[in-house]
Amino acid sequence: MAKSGKDFVIHSKGQIFLSSRILLVEDHDISRQLLSDYLSFLGYQVLAIADGAAFFSALSTFQPNLILLDLKIPFIDGYSILQEIQAFPSDRQIPIIVISAYAFKSDQQRALNLGAKKYFVKPINLSLLREAIQEILGGLTEQ
Repeated sequence: MAKSGKDFVIHSKGQIFLSSRILLVEDHDISRQLLSDYLSFLGYQVLAIADGAAFFSALSTFQPNLILLDLKIPFIDGYSILQEIQAFPSDRQIPIIVISAYAFKSDQQRALNLGAKKYFVKPINLSLLREAIQEILGGLTEQ
């Protein structure tokens, strides 16, 4: 039996299909392209941007179901983005997974305290990232 969400369908085995939208914020060109290609291969609609200057415009026009966010990006850092999103009304908050080269526990704790759902240190394990995305998006459909 399939359950319909706003933009995706979850089948009884918990697999997510169709057009969940992921906003990818990554300034490193090769990493951004590889992650974008991987997520597209998994069936997600991906909008990949390289800096914080384009973030809020992309958020408004693309209306993602999930955000993958690097912390060290030009113009506005990931921590500032997390803080600004925390100020949104709870019904407009979008789950965020941080993907960062910052490996210190203090960086991870700060991001989680600012509302990140998960935190991955680069280089990331793509299987674990896929599972985290499916877990978060799957939880959105059960509301």
